[in-house]
Amino acid sequence: MIITKTEPFTKQEVKKLRELFDVYIKTVIDVKNKICSAGADRHSESEEILLNQGSSQSDLWGGGIDLETKIIDCNSFINVRPVDNNTSNEIQEPVARKEFEDLTKYFFKAVYEK
Repeated sequence: MIITKTEPFTKQEVKKLRELFDVYIKTVIDVKNKICSAGADRHSESEEILLNQGSSQSDLWGGGIDLETKIIDCNSFINVRPVDNNTSNEIQEPVARKEFEDLTKYFFKAVYEK
């Protein structure tokens, strides 16, 4: 199940997002407009949703969150964009990486609450 929103995911939504991979949720975040699309099988599915909603490719970054360890990763094939000086699956630019990580913590704050 893919859920796309501008507010943090509720605990119930996180439960639904777990359905595909159980302990891992793939995310794509529009860091400029602060929109997260999560729960896809492939990052490109969430990327397409955000592009269709008017997001700019250069504002979209992919990664995910491991729900057991609460570790955020910044790794996705959609991140390979030489035109944006990103030649790796990883988000290489430190500011963009920090924005992605901070927004992931915001959208998944239910995961970090005790």
